Amino acid sequence: MNNILVITSIVLKELVRRKDAYVLLIVTVLLTLMSGSVNFFGDLKMVRYMKEICLLLVWISTVVIAVTMTARQIHAERESRTLFSLLSKPVSRNELIFGKFFGCWFACGVALLAFYGFFIVTSVSRGESWRLLEYFQAFWMHWVMLGIIVSMVLCGSLIFTAPSSNATINIVIIVGILMLGRHLGKLALNISEPMQNVTLAIFYAMPHLEFYDLRDLIIHDWPLVKWSAIGLATLYGVAYGAAFLGLACFLFRRKPLNA
Repeated sequence: MNNILVITSIVLKELVRRKDAYVLLIVTVLLTLMSGSVNFFGDLKMVRYMKEICLLLVWISTVVIAVTMTARQIHAERESRTLFSLLSKPVSRNELIFGKFFGCWFACGVALLAFYGFFIVTSVSRGESWRLLEYFQAFWMHWVMLGIIVSMVLCGSLIFTAPSSNATINIVIIVGILMLGRHLGKLALNISEPMQNVTLAIFYAMPHLEFYDLRDLIIHDWPLVKWSAIGLATLYGVAYGAAFLGLACFLFRRKPLNA
């Protein structure tokens, strides 16, 4: 467990040293200016429009940061030859995988806190403290989704040889799931056999990341999602994250260190 915590801290320190943190700061400042001006025109439609833009930027930024940051973890260790020294500490391969996962996932959590924190401060300053539960639900579901993405990309880094191909393929898959995942089941009903069974198998096997999109809850002031649904979605995300991490550990144990 101590080895996992050490590797996690190394990943977090690496994020601070790289330019990701500065890009995050710039985007956060832009979001602050946008969220602080949502009531400038006193128009409800304008307020919702600005919130929609801000939350879309949050989703794009965090997904890109999660994918690019995770995709280079194993490859960077192998290229710099530090992978050999890490595994000779001794650190097991499973501990290295879990340490990289928690480091990237916690880094995504820090990024989300920075983003949602400004929404919370803006709401509290306007006397809308009742929105705190809305933001907490949106934050938690978003973070669980990023955990699935981090584990998926970490597994992909042991399949694809280059971080660029790993990041590109995973971003295409993530965008496809978010845009088409919820419609794939309906599409399968209009397809003849045997493609119908294939499409349905893909629909039920893929992680449905769209379950974790609660932006409309904030934009349109919808009622809170039932906590039982939040719990089930969390368990769903943990199951997929564990499956991807288990596959990553399996692949890493059987992968030559010089490959």
